[in-house]
Amino acid sequence: MHHGLIDGDDDQSSEVPGRHRRRAGESPADRPSVDYQNQTDTGGRKARSGRRRRPTFWRELPLLIVVALVLTFLIQTFLAKVYVIPSGSMETTLHGCTGCNNDRVLVDKITYRFADPAPGDVVVFRGPDSWSSEISVQEPTSPVTRALQGFGSLIGLAPPDEKDFVKRVIAVGGQTVSCCDSRDRVMVNGEPLNEPYIYYLPEAGPPRQSPFGPITVPEGQLWMMGDSRNNSADSRVPGHGPVPVANVIGKARVIVLPLSRLSWIQSVNPQSNAVGMPAPGAPAGAPLALGLLGTLPLAAGRRRLHRRDAELRSFLPGHPGP
Repeated sequence: MHHGLIDGDDDQSSEVPGRHRRRAGESPADRPSVDYQNQTDTGGRKARSGRRRRPTFWRELPLLIVVALVLTFLIQTFLAKVYVIPSGSMETTLHGCTGCNNDRVLVDKITYRFADPAPGDVVVFRGPDSWSSEISVQEPTSPVTRALQGFGSLIGLAPPDEKDFVKRVIAVGGQTVSCCDSRDRVMVNGEPLNEPYIYYLPEAGPPRQSPFGPITVPEGQLWMMGDSRNNSADSRVPGHGPVPVANVIGKARVIVLPLSRLSWIQSVNPQSNAVGMPAPGAPAGAPLALGLLGTLPLAAGRRRLHRRDAELRSFLPGHPGP
């Protein structure tokens, strides 16, 4: 008996301090770590965990390509599209000539859904049937090449349809356009235009404009001309004439390629008056009179502030009254 009690005491004293003893009836397999082991089903296979395995990148890649193509098609159909027009008729605003880097321009297709083109806008448009193309696009014989060229045209890496043009709006419906006055300037409604963007190609002959008109532009149509004035087949050419507004694809906004020419495309209205010049029919002293009128409120305001400041100072100790 005594030995049993001694043995029991020895077991208690031999236990490592800080370690809990196993409770009665527990087996080694009932330790908490067993709860984290993978459970198996009746067939001996591991049960599936609650987390689903993500699809691999290669499974998602075809879907990503299809989504990218659909978005590209929608954006370029309704919002904006990159165009390349390999024609030198818009030099030097846009580079597009043989032997040079043709500019790729981003064309805004939204603006003209809410407003009509205005004088000075650079626009891309579908040439009427009477317009002859300025470029010659060789039609590929291979279906694969045609498909690749069509895709390249979609993203602006290949020439688009040969009936697409880029020009500047000179006059709109209801206006009368003609050329030229004594200083070789185009006139609209009898007034000469201010066209700082004009360029004359030296190889195309003398720096002069071809006479035409006067021609009244029909309502809903536009008179188009190129900035390279002696190297542009535009509305002046016999058989061309004005372009319907419905043929306008969009407004050229930005040169996107080459990167060295990345810039906004300026819409310079040639019919507007020069900055600082009075409007036609305005009196000679009108600008000065308007300037003096504009300074009157400022002078009155300053006088009122000085008066209020003097009144406040009169209440402070040590300051005399007004």
